[in-house]
Amino acid sequence: MTRASADRWEDGAAIQTVELTRRFGSFVAVERVSLRVRRGEVFGLLGPNGAGKTTLIRMLCGLLSPSAGSAFVAGLDVARAGEAVRRRIGYMSQRFSLYPDLTVEENLTFYGGVYGIRGKPLRTRLEEVLAELALGPFRESLARDLPLGYKQRLALGCAMLHEPPILFLDEPTSGVDPRARRSFWDLIHRKAEAGTTLVVTTHYMEEAEYCHRIAIMDSGKVIALGSPTRLKEEHGCESIQQVFLKLLRGDGGSTWQTPRSPSGESGVLGS
Repeated sequence: MTRASADRWEDGAAIQTVELTRRFGSFVAVERVSLRVRRGEVFGLLGPNGAGKTTLIRMLCGLLSPSAGSAFVAGLDVARAGEAVRRRIGYMSQRFSLYPDLTVEENLTFYGGVYGIRGKPLRTRLEEVLAELALGPFRESLARDLPLGYKQRLALGCAMLHEPPILFLDEPTSGVDPRARRSFWDLIHRKAEAGTTLVVTTHYMEEAEYCHRIAIMDSGKVIALGSPTRLKEEHGCESIQQVFLKLLRGDGGSTWQTPRSPSGESGVLGS
């Protein structure tokens, strides 16, 4: 680790990007994004489908190379140390692939092996994760038979089994009912209180209110950044949904409307 990268980790910055950019041919998916995420922060990425949230996360996880700019995660340059970055993070993708024919315990055991945890340390950690995520009663259940909310918990358990200091959760509550989503966010905040940094993408407007800070993205750019309270004050709005609509309207000429979730809730962006 270079002195410069170590400084970014030691000064409290879990993640830092400077004009980070990703192009696919002539298409710019992420354009000159500069962010600084503190340790123990719940940092939200809010935006419609195609805004660049997932592409940004995949770069921060070392899964995509930046086209330009720089990014440091846990003090490591993602362009030069992608493998080392992946050992220090947990990543729960939109389509996290559990093994449906394995039990909850078998899935966790498998991912423990992937992260090099075996023997007594793995057994100890497995019990801790089962307890923390209330998965104990389901330990012998096949993953395919779990309710969606518990599948999401298992996916989170696999991502955090090796106790990474940083977790990336890409739309972790997509498709689950409101009660399960609130329960999942309680888990997120407990992890943050214990010192874990979490970057969470969401298309549910009210979930942005649960983050310490959020970056609102549109067309690959960050168009607003700050705490929910600060953004609402700056834009004279009562909710993040109103802030978002105001920013996307621009001059007020847009007819864009927030669609509804399957349960009929408003405040849901296109997934």
